[in-house]
Amino acid sequence: MMDHIILSVSDVQRSLKFYEAALAPLNISMFMPFKGEDGHADLWGFGDGKRAFFWLKQGTPFPDAIHWGFEAAGNQEVDAFYQAAMAAGAKDRISPRARLEYYPGYYAADVIDPDGYHFEVVHKS
Repeated sequence: MMDHIILSVSDVQRSLKFYEAALAPLNISMFMPFKGEDGHADLWGFGDGKRAFFWLKQGTPFPDAIHWGFEAAGNQEVDAFYQAAMAAGAKDRISPRARLEYYPGYYAADVIDPDGYHFEVVHKS
């Protein structure tokens, strides 16, 4: 089980705007800024308002190094995420659909963010 991830982005303000919009349908928002000190970078934490698990930091993006997925409560939430992400400037990688090549009940959308990272939102029933 994963507890958190820190993603290096080239423009924090642009990425904050993108992820705030794209993740809103999943009820994930940025609520925990962390002012770095003693060599630790400034971070911006996204989560459910109680726990941050997705963090951004200013740095050099390396999109080929990582792929991640956010869990959706249902297929409609996947669709809403996709619409919000595309409206926020995402590029389509795989539009929302059942992915029976993985297994029955796997429904997901995969988008590309402003730094070229691709990630998905998935509902597994």
